Amino acid sequence: MSKRKILIIEDEVKLGRFVELELKYEGYEVDVRHDGREGLNSALENNYDLILLDVMLPSLNGMEVLRRIRQVKDVLVIMLTAKSDVTDKVMGLDIGADDYMTKPFAIEELLARIRVSFKRKGDINKIEEDFSITKVGNLCIDDKKHKVTYNDEVIELTKKEFDLLKYLMDNKGIVLTRDMIVRNIWGYDYIGDTNVVDVYIRYIRSKIDSKYKVNLIHTVRGVGYTIKDE
Repeated sequence: MSKRKILIIEDEVKLGRFVELELKYEGYEVDVRHDGREGLNSALENNYDLILLDVMLPSLNGMEVLRRIRQVKDVLVIMLTAKSDVTDKVMGLDIGADDYMTKPFAIEELLARIRVSFKRKGDINKIEEDFSITKVGNLCIDDKKHKVTYNDEVIELTKKEFDLLKYLMDNKGIVLTRDMIVRNIWGYDYIGDTNVVDVYIRYIRSKIDSKYKVNLIHTVRGVGYTIKDE
């Protein structure tokens, strides 16, 4: 697993060096910049996992650096400042800081905040990933990657086949009429016979049910179709 990269933008050279050494000891890859504009350029030109950003910086203050970073990047940012003013903290959080620490701080607390930030980010990514995946038995559809697998074997589908299968899987166990399927997959302005649904169901069955000897897609005579676990 590659090391996580952290950028420190801090004008106090000794503090920046101290934090850099502690982070490297913890196994992080670290860059340090002592100027707001240099820090911004580095943040935009490289891919960092987290940025430690001081508020009081020469050439460009930390708030402005954060504002410009947030226009193009979703990187984790922890603000560092000698100010304990609540307004200052609120401004930083409103612009998009993920956390805030007031100097002087204990290095142990900073390391803990960094770990918590990474964990929180990982949990959010996992939730988003979980929502993009739908399963019926051993059949899995990943909407984010636009991929369908059965027992981890990739199934090649056309866009319409993918959309139809996803609609069935999103409504697992519910009987969908041909009219409902046509409206959702082909659109309200579709002019044609609802038999098109039967044709595409056959296509999907040939690639899944027939190939893997399963019975996932069920016909409800005179009504429509449903998909359910074997």
